[in-house]
Amino acid sequence: MTKMNKEELLKMFRQMEDIRNFDMKVNQMVRRGLVPGMTHFSVGEEAANVGAISALSPGDLITSNHRGHGQSIAMGIDLNEMMAEIMGRSNGSCKGKGGSMHIADLDAGNLGANGIVGGGMGIAIGAALTQKMKNTGKIVMCCFGDGATNEGTFHETLNMASIWNLPVIFYCINNGYGISTPIKSVMKVKHVHQRAVAYDIPGLFVEDGNDLLAVRKVLDEAVEYVRSGKGPVLVEAVSYRWFGHSTSDPGKYRTKEEVDAWKAKDPIARFRDYLIEQGVAKAEELDAIAEASHEAVEESVKYGMSGPEPSPESAFEDVFAE
Repeated sequence: MTKMNKEELLKMFRQMEDIRNFDMKVNQMVRRGLVPGMTHFSVGEEAANVGAISALSPGDLITSNHRGHGQSIAMGIDLNEMMAEIMGRSNGSCKGKGGSMHIADLDAGNLGANGIVGGGMGIAIGAALTQKMKNTGKIVMCCFGDGATNEGTFHETLNMASIWNLPVIFYCINNGYGISTPIKSVMKVKHVHQRAVAYDIPGLFVEDGNDLLAVRKVLDEAVEYVRSGKGPVLVEAVSYRWFGHSTSDPGKYRTKEEVDAWKAKDPIARFRDYLIEQGVAKAEELDAIAEASHEAVEESVKYGMSGPEPSPESAFEDVFAE
């Protein structure tokens, strides 16, 4: 694993705090009727998101999915603009027209989240083909959940990427459920990454996706392999979403014991303990970072509330590239 200094480690801690605080706040705002449309939260999956994205280099690209808040924040999106977007305000990152499932930040390399299950996969290999043809040295990380691995596009794009030797990491955050369907009930193989063998590409596994450094170690390996021109890889990290599939899902198909067991593996608490035990930071320093994150999220709400809703005329803007 790439050796990281204190600044890098604390940046990762702050990003995980931002993801948790942001989504907890959005959840509150949904209940208050301040967020239109559907929302899906990354609470519980912070390490799986930050550990993976942190392995990328400036200029690399990602495609995200409907549960993409964590990936967007890990890619460095402006919290103010992201909150405004989710609130449907014109000062949002996509001018209030995309909402939670369509967050994009092209300047940061985020080609966009997607409301279609597996919808980012074709975009990812197209972007990867571009990098290869132009010899940019950049790679693409395609992020998706376990529910997308039974979509036809998953198999089609892995096949094409392997044939064309494309610089793309297929990254599955396996939280165990496609909405209410347990992944183990719809897949014969035990793990998603084992499907890589069908396309003669490496399949890498993070058994504990709530361990930030374990995620980072495996993704460093994946990034090195792909950037060296050897072709695509499939990576699976096992994690868990604390909430239901979306705000409309109470998650009654899961037992309280199961949810509590995963909450006991809280990725933020575990990384905080690691930083203190290793002498990287004192508890007071980490408390200050957490508080700064809370304040930044509160400010993002104020920013979002300050923006107007998009005008009806704006529906005809940004339809075609210029």
